[in-house]
Amino acid sequence: MLNYLTTASRLFLRNTVPISSRGNYNIICRFYRRMDRAVVRCVPWESKLTISFVLDGSNKHMLRDQTEELGKALARIANSIIKGQGKAKKYKKNKGAPTDAQEPAAAVRLYYNGDFVAEDALNSDAWQDGAVLHVGDRKYTVERNPPTFTTAELPASLLAGFPVCPKLKVEFGDLKDCRFKWFKESKSGAGDEEHRGENGWTEAGSERVFIPSNMDIGSKLKLTCTPGDGKRCGMDNELVTTGTVEAGPGSCTFDNRHMYTNKVTDDMTVRVVSYNILADVYAQTDLSKTVLYPYCTPYALELDYRQSLIKKELSGYNADIICLQEVDKNVFTDSLSPALDAFGFDGVFRIKEKQHEGLATYYRRSKFKLLSQHDIMLSEALTSDPIHEELSDRVNSNPALKEKVMQRSTTLQVSVLHCLNDPSKEICVANTHLYWHPKGGNVRLVQMAVALKQLQQVITQSYPDASLLFCGDFNSTPSSGVFQLVSQGVLHSTHPDWSSNGPDELCPMEVSNPFQLSSACGEPAYTNYVGGFHGCLDYIFMDPRVLQVDQMIPLPSHQEVTTCQALPSVSHPSDHIALVCDLKWK
Repeated sequence: MLNYLTTASRLFLRNTVPISSRGNYNIICRFYRRMDRAVVRCVPWESKLTISFVLDGSNKHMLRDQTEELGKALARIANSIIKGQGKAKKYKKNKGAPTDAQEPAAAVRLYYNGDFVAEDALNSDAWQDGAVLHVGDRKYTVERNPPTFTTAELPASLLAGFPVCPKLKVEFGDLKDCRFKWFKESKSGAGDEEHRGENGWTEAGSERVFIPSNMDIGSKLKLTCTPGDGKRCGMDNELVTTGTVEAGPGSCTFDNRHMYTNKVTDDMTVRVVSYNILADVYAQTDLSKTVLYPYCTPYALELDYRQSLIKKELSGYNADIICLQEVDKNVFTDSLSPALDAFGFDGVFRIKEKQHEGLATYYRRSKFKLLSQHDIMLSEALTSDPIHEELSDRVNSNPALKEKVMQRSTTLQVSVLHCLNDPSKEICVANTHLYWHPKGGNVRLVQMAVALKQLQQVITQSYPDASLLFCGDFNSTPSSGVFQLVSQGVLHSTHPDWSSNGPDELCPMEVSNPFQLSSACGEPAYTNYVGGFHGCLDYIFMDPRVLQVDQMIPLPSHQEVTTCQALPSVSHPSDHIALVCDLKWK
């Protein structure tokens, strides 16, 4: 059994094994796991380095100055061993066990290329990849900055038939080069011994995402993940779920929709999703539980449960661009992004300044590259950007309306993408969630006027060839002034939405839309269905001169939506319904 790799062996493997061969890469990973390793993390932008290794079953983790002489670091290692031996002897003495005679201090040395490393060398120079640390008769191969997981967690909610997506962050490596092995608890039973794996675990998968089956209900899951960079492998991480796999809800409202989206689109097609996923900060209030959604089973409002449904729903759409509203900050970081990253998406997030939720835009990294972002808070833009001077003057003439508009933290998220297969194809993806109040039509009109002007500036000044794709929860029905402004290009001062909250906020004006836009998903009967309201509030607006609708993915049937009275429910994670459509470049 090899305890360590010599420098020559490491160089031989690194320089002679074709790393592009996945099989050889796996061989190297297995070979590394047979060694005793001393892992050194040393980066130039930090003043300290860390040295980690295992001695006699004890984890040694030392933090040392990079500018310190090696001899001091080695002496510290030796002293820690002596202290450990002293504690062991004290423990034996207290237990009445005989203690061994005084043991000589273990010699601690560092070698590189077979030569002793001078003790006056600086730590930053001494601890080189491939050096060998001698601690008594133990030898450790030094690995400097190997691939390492800085975050490795499994979700709390495990549902049969739904993807289990670990949250992983790797340093000095890439997730695409990491290796994964999933295990499930082997169920005991008569005659089942031959099928039980080592220590009661049975290997079940080797992909980054695992989907448990109904056969796994009641079992825990284990993931062994090995960080890698395509050349080296880091230390294995072993994660075990805290809970067991539970039964899923059965048929969900999106299952039939996935039949239309079971394949990724071609290069001439862009599949777009817009979805208000219901922020947890709103789902968990007493108002939500007792007034807004009293019909919803309490566990179906829990974040972990709803996130399991959302991740399955979004992954099944095989979209190219996903615009989400009401995204909790922690949900974006800890749940959605790790899952969607595994499915091939990169994403950007913009939080509302007065809330704990915001907007998220994801794009398929194999089809799009993010060129720039131009996010703004609409109320701030209204007062600070000269392009809104005329509109601002009109709003200022009505103090009641101005106060209402300025209180809102409504945000416009703007991401400019270009197609990797044809960089001349650029899309300006806008994502927003307008003011919600039923009597706030006048506020929404001001917000939309600001948003359209802002988008015009981004496109005309920076991306004149970009096509606008405007998604979101506009909290506006097809009869609203917002919808008329966007789809017809102009809104007259006589529209009733200007007086939506009475004469005190009346500020009639004519506003125009500089873009030609149409609703890619038409005007559905509803995209929001709760106990006290249902109506169409969500849209995907596109430029019909550049894009044409190839297919609109049918919404769930009315029977599916109302099976549990209204939304959300055990089979649907939000009070809104996702809009999904395929758009073709003309």
